[in-house]
Amino acid sequence: MASNNNNGEEIESSDDNEFSSGGGLGGRKYRPVFAHDHDRAVLEMSSIDPSDASSSSSLPVRNDLKKIKVGMQPNMTSEGKDGSLPNHGGVNGAQTESKLELFGFDSLVNILGLKSMTGDQIPPPPSLRDGEDVTIPLQLPKTTDVKSGTMMGVFVPCLQNILGIIYYIRFSWIVGMAGIGESLLLVAFCGSCTFLTTISLSAIATNGAMKGGGPYYLIGRALGPEVGVSIGLCFFLGNAVAGALYVLGAVETFLNAVPSAGLFRETVTKVNGTAVAEPITSPSLHDLQIYGIIVTIILCFIVFGGVKMINRVAPAFLIPVLFSLVCIFMGILLARKDKPAVGITGLSLKSFKKNWGPDYQNTNNAGIPDPDGKIYWNFNALVGLFFPAVTGIMAGSNRSASLKDTQRSIPIGTLAATLTTSVLYIISVLFFGALATREKLLTDRLLTATVAWPFPAIIYIGIILSTLGAALQSLTGAPRLLAAIANDDILPVLNYFRVADGSEPHVATFFTAFLCIGCVVIGNLDLITPTVTMFYLLCYAGVNLSCFLLDLLDAPSWRPRWKFHHWSLSLLGASLCIVIMFLISWSFTVVSLALASLIYYYVSIKGKAGDWGDGFKSAYFQLALRSLRSLGASQVHPKNWYPIPLVFCRPWGKLPENVPCHPKLADFANFMKKKGRGMSIFVSILDGDYHERAEDAKEACKALSTYIDYKRCEGVA
Repeated sequence: MASNNNNGEEIESSDDNEFSSGGGLGGRKYRPVFAHDHDRAVLEMSSIDPSDASSSSSLPVRNDLKKIKVGMQPNMTSEGKDGSLPNHGGVNGAQTESKLELFGFDSLVNILGLKSMTGDQIPPPPSLRDGEDVTIPLQLPKTTDVKSGTMMGVFVPCLQNILGIIYYIRFSWIVGMAGIGESLLLVAFCGSCTFLTTISLSAIATNGAMKGGGPYYLIGRALGPEVGVSIGLCFFLGNAVAGALYVLGAVETFLNAVPSAGLFRETVTKVNGTAVAEPITSPSLHDLQIYGIIVTIILCFIVFGGVKMINRVAPAFLIPVLFSLVCIFMGILLARKDKPAVGITGLSLKSFKKNWGPDYQNTNNAGIPDPDGKIYWNFNALVGLFFPAVTGIMAGSNRSASLKDTQRSIPIGTLAATLTTSVLYIISVLFFGALATREKLLTDRLLTATVAWPFPAIIYIGIILSTLGAALQSLTGAPRLLAAIANDDILPVLNYFRVADGSEPHVATFFTAFLCIGCVVIGNLDLITPTVTMFYLLCYAGVNLSCFLLDLLDAPSWRPRWKFHHWSLSLLGASLCIVIMFLISWSFTVVSLALASLIYYYVSIKGKAGDWGDGFKSAYFQLALRSLRSLGASQVHPKNWYPIPLVFCRPWGKLPENVPCHPKLADFANFMKKKGRGMSIFVSILDGDYHERAEDAKEACKALSTYIDYKRCEGVA
């Protein structure tokens, strides 16, 4: 056999294809590992002239190249009759697909595995034979759905969800209770939590494609199905309860604007210890319950009309909100000249100084100051009341499927909405603190309507439309979140909520409406908001922990386009979420964590295993890798030595199909090790062509792993 070296000289080698082994083997002959004529790789490489390959770099690339054939039949070459390579390209430029045939296609390795990181269930492709083609389209798939940009797809939904009932009917009361100084601290504290969460959300959202489920999808793919389902269900409950919060806010605003609409007599509360002489009235609890149930049912009928109709009318709900904000600030600036009510001083430095410090005190259930009240307010309690006013940052991620550029729109739109509302809250604290006396701030629950210019009705309309719009978003997003969890087929009990792609989740909507009506029956706004806060904080902590784990492990798949993030910021955001939960109420925190833990335990027992390549799997790999590195290449000390037996399961013949290994071999491997400790490697050999028996090898490996667990032997198959 002869070969050419770089100088073109032939190097002679032995023509003998067989050689004798050394002594002791009885002169037994072995065939050397040489490539023969029937080897496909040799045939392919031999068909390429080195001179042609070297000169091809100077030729222009043909645009009409459509197909490269590399599969060869035995005893055939790829040359034509004239010795040239065949032209598979053709000249028809109308073709839109490129067909590329691979060499030995490995059916054990899923070449579409990159798509599995996005949650797609890709069936294993069949083994290819010689001459078969793999079709790879060059053009992007055509979509007929209308895609939204950053403004309408992310910024407007986030702004609509953040600006809500808390700002209109509770924010001035918070300024009166906490004072200007601690109110600024409150806004900065809660705003920092959502800002850091937005940074973590931006990093995860720009790491790959996002599908339905919003934060559940992100957390589940990063921390595993158990953590994703437990936090996702809690976030679903938070959205359902938030729908009740918005409905009660709209009903309370309507009954305050039109007192004659109440079916029951209003509750009259006399103000003790304040300078306000007239009594303060609040709507009856039964009116809140009846009107709240009616409004919830009407909203559910609108949701059944489809999400397209809701998205069309969503901007119409936001325009009155923005217009009402303009009217509020116009009224604040004009209040010095035209004082609309008793206690309104206009923008006054004297009022600013008096309202700087806090004035925590007891109130009744309606929030009216009362020395005999059962509720005592402090900074921790105000955190729980105000935090829902900064939530809503997940509204953009929930619409990821309808965005033109997800990896650009979600970070920019969400951060813009977060910063815009934070600046608005800070300015409002300064203005409200300098606008009225402390008594007016604490007793007038609708101070925004009192000072609005030119008349309060604008504020009432803005509040009602904004809260109804936010309630629609909650009743639209919560069922789809539950349907996304059910579609992943992790929990069999959720199979009733599964829907086909593109279908409306009607059963999940009914269930969400039932939960919402149950919370409306409670009727107390201040008791519902801490519950919503806990579920939202739990979700935000999950997002921050996901980004922290992914950033700390720095796996090859972690390549977010959003570069303004660091694992320390995500850790700080998660810590803030936990701290805020305990500041609000340690009892609510324990209950919410216990609920999430119960769901996690239930999923781990009853749920179906789903391998999404989560961060914990990567953490286990990194831990094992660092442990091996710490051992190094040095010899293990005899004190720390463990036997590592290599067990051949079928070296002597056939066994029954349900017995992948001889029972005594596993027992022998355990006896070699002290109390079964140490690693065993079980090997089962199958005869046949690898391409034909690849799937059999998978099944045999699974059976062997099950057998190892049955024999309680620490080992791998």
